[in-house]
Amino acid sequence: MAPASPLPFPRTRPQEECGVFGIFGHPDAAQLTALGLHALQHRGQEAAGIVTYDGHHFFTHRALGLVGDHFNTRAVMDQLPGNAGIGHNRYSTTGDTLLRNVQPIFADFAFGGMAIAHNGNLTNARAVRKTLVARGCLFQSTMDTEIIIHLVATSLYSTVVDRVIDALRQLEGAYSLVALTQKKLIGVRDPLGVRPLVLGRMGEAPILCSETCALDIIGATYIRDVEPGEIIVIDDDGLRSIKPFAPTRQRFCVFEYVYFARPDSVVERRNVYEIRKRIGAELARESHVAVDMVVPVPDSGVPAALGYAEECGVSFDLGIIRNHYVGRTFIEPTDNIRHFGVRLKHNANAGHLAGKRVVLVDDSIVRGTTSVKIVEMVRSAGATEVHMRISSPPTSSSCFYGIDTPEEEELLASRMDVDTMARYIGVDSLAFLSPDGLYRAVAGTPRDPEHPQFCDACFTAAYPTSLTDYDGCIPEQLTLLTESH
Repeated sequence: MAPASPLPFPRTRPQEECGVFGIFGHPDAAQLTALGLHALQHRGQEAAGIVTYDGHHFFTHRALGLVGDHFNTRAVMDQLPGNAGIGHNRYSTTGDTLLRNVQPIFADFAFGGMAIAHNGNLTNARAVRKTLVARGCLFQSTMDTEIIIHLVATSLYSTVVDRVIDALRQLEGAYSLVALTQKKLIGVRDPLGVRPLVLGRMGEAPILCSETCALDIIGATYIRDVEPGEIIVIDDDGLRSIKPFAPTRQRFCVFEYVYFARPDSVVERRNVYEIRKRIGAELARESHVAVDMVVPVPDSGVPAALGYAEECGVSFDLGIIRNHYVGRTFIEPTDNIRHFGVRLKHNANAGHLAGKRVVLVDDSIVRGTTSVKIVEMVRSAGATEVHMRISSPPTSSSCFYGIDTPEEEELLASRMDVDTMARYIGVDSLAFLSPDGLYRAVAGTPRDPEHPQFCDACFTAAYPTSLTDYDGCIPEQLTLLTESH
């Protein structure tokens, strides 16, 4: 889990995870990696980094902030030569926002250098780290990703691929990662396939990345998803697939479809935009109420609201307008104007809302504070009724697999039933999509309670792995010298 938010106000919804990108055998590796990270910016906005290899040396540039803030000049890109590279967009799920925690991370081994970029979260990281520290390993960051580096370093196997496999066998949790060595680009998904990773190609150059939108931006071709438990090894001899783990039931994160993936991506062979419209249609079938208009809470609520409106035959309207020029790290300057914060990103379209019965469609409710302000805004604009429909089940449990959610006691659904939540938010009615409705929209069948087809632990607390580091309590943040940035 992530430490407390660096913002001066609490997180009000789950935050993005991380995005990874890797390419092998292209003279413009750094430039294409930067473009891929641009497309994956929605998966993390705290920091970005790129590592390249030119056949003799590794080169790296890492920085806090957005991709476009740092990988935007010839001077920077000229410092990243080579025909192979990997990149990473960061949203911290473990470790403070410090430059030393920015990925990809790099280390020199007996077999040569290797850089790793990781999306996910290891649920036994602290336990493994404790063992490694007792063996004399020195850690330079608070990231769980660094544990993989030390496990590779201390492995007794001879080849880099066998060392990586040995390291991964000691891990629990979720991970999709790309690694770059002097001769290979390696991609890995955990045996449950919780986080996405896809394989593409640009000309003769293979690509590994978190979502297909990163292929689209550079005109690359989508080949297939990397399978759960699969290791893709790419070198001058071509591409080979290794499946060293025992087969198990896949538990892909269903919230990728609800919120995290870009709507123009294809995830696990499903178009995210179409899935979200189907989710909205299911929501309308389960809980429609008589209204004059369907209004999305932008931007993530838009596809579901479209599906809802089409299903129930009610007008879809942009009753709330979003300001896209306010970043997520905006710092409100003084306490006495803190209550204006929601208006920095959203404003009611008053001329369209006055005198209307409105249903607001959003993807989730976490703490509920933003929902309260949105509802107040819509009522102030003159809406006569305000109903809210949520295109996912209630978020009642924390995620331990790479999504930054608040601790369970801070989640509104863990403390209130739906009627109490409706009164707290100030709506005339509130309804969430059922787990079965979500599964019907995504997979075409209801949820199997014995063997869920997806990881839905944030809704059901049905965690697919052991939570070694989290038995009984959330561990304290690791101690590390603070650096200025």
